Amino acid sequence: MEHFLIEGGKPLCGTVRIQGAKNAALPILAATVLADGVHELHDVPRLSDIDVMGCILEALGAKITRFGNRVVVDTTTLRTSHIPDTLMRRMRSSIFLMGPLLSRFQEVSVTRPGGCAIGARPIDLHLKGLQMLGAQIEETGGLIRCVAKRLVGTTIRLDLPSVGATENVMMAAVLADGITVIENAAREPEIVDLQRYLNQMGANIEGAGTNTIIIRGVKRLRPVPYEIIPDRIVTGTLVAAVVATSGEVTLTHTIPEHLHCMLSLVRQAGAEVQTDGDTLWVRGSRELKAVGEIQTEPYPGFPTDLQPQMMSLLTLAEGTSVIRERIFDARLKHVDELRKMGADLQVVDNSVRIRGVRALSGAQVKATDLRAGAALVIAGLAAHGTTSVYGVEHIERGYDRLDLMFQCLGGRIQRVPDQIPSMESGTL
Repeated sequence: MEHFLIEGGKPLCGTVRIQGAKNAALPILAATVLADGVHELHDVPRLSDIDVMGCILEALGAKITRFGNRVVVDTTTLRTSHIPDTLMRRMRSSIFLMGPLLSRFQEVSVTRPGGCAIGARPIDLHLKGLQMLGAQIEETGGLIRCVAKRLVGTTIRLDLPSVGATENVMMAAVLADGITVIENAAREPEIVDLQRYLNQMGANIEGAGTNTIIIRGVKRLRPVPYEIIPDRIVTGTLVAAVVATSGEVTLTHTIPEHLHCMLSLVRQAGAEVQTDGDTLWVRGSRELKAVGEIQTEPYPGFPTDLQPQMMSLLTLAEGTSVIRERIFDARLKHVDELRKMGADLQVVDNSVRIRGVRALSGAQVKATDLRAGAALVIAGLAAHGTTSVYGVEHIERGYDRLDLMFQCLGGRIQRVPDQIPSMESGTL
């Protein structure tokens, strides 16, 4: 195993291109199951979650080839709709395959998915949506089996605007008979990207990006080449790092409107932000200011996936800020790690009161999940001294060599082999 060794205190400067979006690429990779043939996807990031999805597709019988950031998926050889338990447990996004496999094979069997431990994320909404389309669902011994000889369009109102459930129902309904209406649908940009991809394949979907999506079933889909949208969470992570280190960076291949809420907050904190098409320019300030209260919300509100990174930034902002986590019930595990670095944080229920400090100090810290890991890297880049961030495997689920990205901007970060900490040290 490896960890990141960071020498902090140096402003980030330069230009970097943003990778393709993980949360768009995963459902789109799952959607290739819907059409026989050879699918060519561009700007697919190199991530462990993407690798797991590729392993699942290969276990189903598909052939996967990667050429840099281009991934070719041949689905003509699919032979099964059962996803092995060992692969389901490695990644929550494996659940995206339920809808496409049910649509193609009329049945699918899975176990409950794994993923980051950030709180309860039940799949009930996914199952309820598939059931309303006509699937019969039974769960025995931890195995969930869905069978539907014929999927029929209907109106499905989600109890919560779940991104995953919205996308799963979209993919299941695209080849169903009749019209499916998803009410209280999630509105995230990745759902819009999935709609665009499916429509280019021959689907008839409208409304993605609003709370009502209408899917008119078609008879068949065809493979098409497609380019994944830029990753808004990676963009936001880099923005937070630039502001926290008082740097100046130009980010290319971005969609700034996807980050409207966060960019407004960093401006409020004292940073300068300019946009020009797909280019985003950010310059931090040496006198950051608190921003009052932030609460995480479904898109277009402030994203939960940027909550830890924003917290790292605000630990250095003069005054008191409050972040209220409203999406996940266990997404504050980075608080204790930031405290090791000198952050002044007080937790009350699912809110964190952040009193800005003059400086953070390097420490040994451990990433407990993907975005918490990114937040600790940001803190390490801004801190005085040396920071060791363990748990790199979590970070690599969503960032394509984050260390190299920061090195390109002058960050003093390197990947080094783990040394087992002393039992007496208590540092981890």
